[in-house]
Amino acid sequence: MKIVVMGVTSTGKTEIGRRLAYALDGRFVDGDDLHPNHNVDKMARGEPLNDADRLPWLDQIGEVLKQADDTIVVACSALKRSYRDRIRDAAGEVTFVHLTGPKEVIAERMRQRKGHFMPASLLDSQLRTLEEPGPGEVVLKGDITLPAAKLTACILDGLHAANV
Repeated sequence: MKIVVMGVTSTGKTEIGRRLAYALDGRFVDGDDLHPNHNVDKMARGEPLNDADRLPWLDQIGEVLKQADDTIVVACSALKRSYRDRIRDAAGEVTFVHLTGPKEVIAERMRQRKGHFMPASLLDSQLRTLEEPGPGEVVLKGDITLPAAKLTACILDGLHAANV
């Protein structure tokens, strides 16, 4: 099973991804750890990434998923359909879990987060870039206003219902 937990910054991709991996007896990979230093430096300066910045990172995520011979859960923003398609093209069948919620909740989470390279100023850029998953995409939605344990349970129910 290959799962990508997606969404804009501060939606809880890492937390929920870890919980899903644990519940599925799989492993978790944080996509933030796969960013080239150039990308991290750029975001830390408050500069949004562009497609050229993201493509090598997306290729790396696709390769990690492709090489997996076990259940793997990867946290990755996957903001555009073309990004998700690129990951699918590299990795094969992937289920995306889209964590979403009100901008105010996400912004508050960003303000509370310490020690992360992504400044709160980039939230608007990510929201502008986000292309909601559409027809033909296997995507489960997760409501970030739910407590983490409840959200994880809902996602697991959705995965089982979809026979993933």
